Amino acid sequence: MLFKRTKKFFLGLVVATTAFAASAGIFSVPQVSADSTNVQDLNLDVKSAIAVDAKTGQILYAKNENQALPIASMSKLISIYLVLQAIKEGKLSWNQKVSVDSDSYEVSQDTTMSNVPLLKNHTYTVKQLYQASLIYSANGAVMTLANAVSGSQKKFVDKMRSLVKSWGIKDAELYTSSGLDNDQVGNAKYPGASSDAVNKLSAKDMALVAEKILKYYPDILKTTSITKMKFNNGTSETEMENWNWMLKGLSSAYTELPVDGLKTGTSDSAGADFTGTVHKDGHRIITVVMGAQHTSDTDMSRFTQTQKLMSYVYNNFTYTKIAANQTFKKASSLPTFHGKKLTAKVVNQKSTNIWLKNGVSSKNISAKLAANKKLYKNGGLGAPLAKGKNVGTLSLSVKGQQLSFLNGSTKLKLAAVNTQKIEKANIFVIMGRSIKNFFSNLF
Repeated sequence: MLFKRTKKFFLGLVVATTAFAASAGIFSVPQVSADSTNVQDLNLDVKSAIAVDAKTGQILYAKNENQALPIASMSKLISIYLVLQAIKEGKLSWNQKVSVDSDSYEVSQDTTMSNVPLLKNHTYTVKQLYQASLIYSANGAVMTLANAVSGSQKKFVDKMRSLVKSWGIKDAELYTSSGLDNDQVGNAKYPGASSDAVNKLSAKDMALVAEKILKYYPDILKTTSITKMKFNNGTSETEMENWNWMLKGLSSAYTELPVDGLKTGTSDSAGADFTGTVHKDGHRIITVVMGAQHTSDTDMSRFTQTQKLMSYVYNNFTYTKIAANQTFKKASSLPTFHGKKLTAKVVNQKSTNIWLKNGVSSKNISAKLAANKKLYKNGGLGAPLAKGKNVGTLSLSVKGQQLSFLNGSTKLKLAAVNTQKIEKANIFVIMGRSIKNFFSNLF
């Protein structure tokens, strides 16, 4: 125990000294210039990586993005999603007191791992455990939350598996709620799995997890952006410093990249992982790096690689707005059936954005229009039809740039709507058209 406390003291001293030196300008992570972030020069020193737009899922960089690798404590993003879902559904509340089960208690006492020591005969609020899980990656805390949601670790992990499967992630390997190896959680290990089983996802999968949690629970950033907080375990306090050292004021912060989340992961099998996000110039991107170098507990490699990746995106792409109600050449109308007018003008329903490579113009954007066949009758939109109906899908592509998205699409897809009400033609017009078509086909 003395060894553990001594190790923890010196680790804290090293991190604190590094952070102070960085803020004072004495030492910092090497900054990346625009000249060094061309795609051919990027050469990320990681096993896999990806960068995506947080709203559209557009992939801006990828390296071995489909390779399943250990995700360690990045697993907690899946667990926290389920906790937030339970709160939204009224199954848990922020101020609800939760007792600590024996397995979570045992894990929480191991200070060689990231933990806040929990007491057996003490209750903690859901919010306390949530904060400890995200800020300090506390393993015992997230296990306690998992039990509160599902009643057991196995049931919760099964819930994790079902969740990611519903997102289209079919080959996920998940065994623990915390991201610890199966043999590190004592009696809570997943039954039937080997002791050395570890949670595995690909970089692309982790980007999708981050996209989902930011879409449905954006308030998570209020917690992931906290640099320091004290955890009161009932008899003492634990000083929690966020393991995401790219946050403002910490040792790997970079003023040009206002990072505000999300989750690190570290283990012998994973190396150093980091799912990060940055909101800059009115838009947000998500990055994932996996298998970065991890020579010591103060190794900043994953943050250096993340900074390079984020800088690459901002230096090599232009964030371009596609306004709502636009028409696109060769995709501006659909035929009608028995309408007063033979065609109906269509536009994209909502505005969106696309990242264009430097040197590629918005004039290079083209579209194809696919009709909503549910509204079709005999080859056209059936009249009458109200204005603003979802009459089809516009699929956008860019000449000179290959698009790809997290959902597997190679097109940016937008809902298309009719700009005016489609009124039905009177019986005489319809009869006249029928006669004309008859003789046209006859000859």
